[in-house]
Amino acid sequence: MEESARSSLPPSDALPHIDLHNVPRKPERARPAVPSEVASPRTPATAWEAGYRGWVIFSDVVATVLAIAIGGFILDRLHVSAGTNIWLALGTAAAVLCALPGSRGWSQRMLGEGAEEYRRLGRGLFSAAVLIALAGLLFRELDVQPWVFGIIPLIGAFALPQRYLLRRLLHRARRHGRCLLPVMVAGSPETARDLIRRTRAESHVGWRVAAVCTVTGSGGDVDGVPVVGRLDQVADHVRRGGYRVVAITADHYWSPRRLQQLAWDLEGTQAEMVVAPVLMEVAGPRLNVSGVLGMPLLRVAAPAFTGGRRLVKEVVDRVASALLLTLLSPLLLLIAASIKLGDRGPVIYRQRRVGRDGNTFTMFKFRTMVRNADAVRETLLSDNEAAGPLFKLRKDPRVTRIGSVLRRYSLDELPQLFNVLTGRMSLVGPRPPLPEETETYERDARRRLLVKPGLTGLWQVSGRSDLTWAESIRLDLRYVEDWSLALDLVILWKTVRAVLLGEGAY
Repeated sequence: MEESARSSLPPSDALPHIDLHNVPRKPERARPAVPSEVASPRTPATAWEAGYRGWVIFSDVVATVLAIAIGGFILDRLHVSAGTNIWLALGTAAAVLCALPGSRGWSQRMLGEGAEEYRRLGRGLFSAAVLIALAGLLFRELDVQPWVFGIIPLIGAFALPQRYLLRRLLHRARRHGRCLLPVMVAGSPETARDLIRRTRAESHVGWRVAAVCTVTGSGGDVDGVPVVGRLDQVADHVRRGGYRVVAITADHYWSPRRLQQLAWDLEGTQAEMVVAPVLMEVAGPRLNVSGVLGMPLLRVAAPAFTGGRRLVKEVVDRVASALLLTLLSPLLLLIAASIKLGDRGPVIYRQRRVGRDGNTFTMFKFRTMVRNADAVRETLLSDNEAAGPLFKLRKDPRVTRIGSVLRRYSLDELPQLFNVLTGRMSLVGPRPPLPEETETYERDARRRLLVKPGLTGLWQVSGRSDLTWAESIRLDLRYVEDWSLALDLVILWKTVRAVLLGEGAY
């Protein structure tokens, strides 16, 4: 980050085990010569972007062919749709490979980050299923039901983990400083510093802030990133430096006219202009830009706490918790026996927690501490390592031997599936707080009580016990504001990894 903003970006290395360097590079259009020290880094960045997109497309094609081959073989063995399967196979492949790009499932901008990539994958597969169903209505001799309700979901079951694996490889490369887009930040030093720190903390986004422009153009650097000029010189520096993203942050200099002029000046470059809104923690499906009265307006929809999607969430919670309790019953019995044999104490620990709308309920957990843990807690308050109303000790003397194992892999949380089954909790949601915690809540923190608490959530996949009180609140509020079914699926997927690795649990 300390290198000059006018230096060329080092060539991006290939993702681990994936050769992204053999992608042919398009010849660049002739442009005015610039000194070698300010040569544009856009070509190597374009190479790895095109290579990564190519691997995503290839993985989707492989998933489609594999699912159709397996599904078609099974249908032939069962003598289902005999004589027409070859045509249905070709039609299904054509429908999927047309619907995915039609739904912008291969859009470069959405690949490698956020739930939107998976949402568009699902939308494309749903569109393909609709096309096949319409074909069944037109050609009644075709039995399309097994293909709509069997093969298409199988394609998704193959494509989703492949995309996730590619994303993990990309994120690992970015953690090592590769496959990053050079970013120019234009705004006040304070807001630029905030954006720089966010990009460093979350390298998976793929941004590397290489230069800053401020009103005065002076000041040396901002958090180690050099200040290269004034705000009215942004377009000139972008052309010379080849930055891929121009991030506009808050500053009194920016007026609608100046932003419009900058957008015009950036035309013809490969730089994408992004404007950080004031509502920094609101994102995803709640934001929508539309034109009204000849001006662009950023619409912020109210968070959805009821409706069809919430009904789907309720059904999924109840059904999934019932299935998990059935499948995990041998493990639950084994854990219960281990706790009982340990000190002959109770197996289940019951605790009052606060749920949706401030209503309290009894939350169930496997007991991981000695039987008089609550009484001993008073003697340990001076050693509290957590901020805010939380009480946490990295080496809590009250935790039993079997309890430390259960906590490390979050197995003590499994009885909360009964809370999910009875509707007091959800599979995904904010952390269930204690009544004494909610008594100290400020107005913004109380918004986390607008939804059901969850067995897992953003707090679980973002550090667990290593989070500060402020970070925990921020993540819970972000979930409340930006909730979607796709976000729930991503969190559940990431929870498995966080639990298996035992990260941030004690």
